[in-house]
Amino acid sequence: MSADPWLVLLIGGLYSCAFYMMLRRSLTKTLFGLVLLSNAANLLIFVAAGVTIGRPALVPDGLQAPEGLVADPLAQAFILTAIVIGFGVLAFAVVLIRRAHEVLDVDDFDELKDAEQ
Repeated sequence: MSADPWLVLLIGGLYSCAFYMMLRRSLTKTLFGLVLLSNAANLLIFVAAGVTIGRPALVPDGLQAPEGLVADPLAQAFILTAIVIGFGVLAFAVVLIRRAHEVLDVDDFDELKDAEQ
């Protein structure tokens, strides 16, 4: 089953916006790019696993496998793990950027480089 074209365009748009934002010189824009990149990766995993509308993958008593159409639990577990890791990285980056802004009062990578010397 192929993905809908609008999902593919959405993923491509998110990746391109994320890369554009991460190439900016501002720390804040880089942080927003990191958030977009994380969301694009989660959506890519979701679409690559196949978008199916089905029941939870629960095995009834006495059977070896679930019956009927079920959703893929592995992709959901990967995405949940990626969301938690992405939130941890985001929280660390927010604290790091906030501290750099408090101490150095800059939001530009070039000014950070000058302050380092």
